[in-house]
Amino acid sequence: MEMAACSGKHSLDSYSTTAPPAMNRKESEVNFSEDEKELMLRMYNLVGERWSIIAGRIPGRSAEEIKKYWTSRCSGVGK
Repeated sequence: MEMAACSGKHSLDSYSTTAPPAMNRKESEVNFSEDEKELMLRMYNLVGERWSIIAGRIPGRSAEEIKKYWTSRCSGVGK
């Protein structure tokens, strides 16, 4: 059985429109648990704006999600 060829952009577009809402990266609102918020604050105080390091400590979160959350809600906290 052969699979039809898809461009990378087509695959990404298909994924973002068919992924469950929790996995859809185009969501404007990203929800974090209280534990994640606390860990994010502690990590920020230790390593600063090194989003990939912070994301590495929070399973299932990308550096982009962490940075987006921080800059939209927490800028000025912990500085």
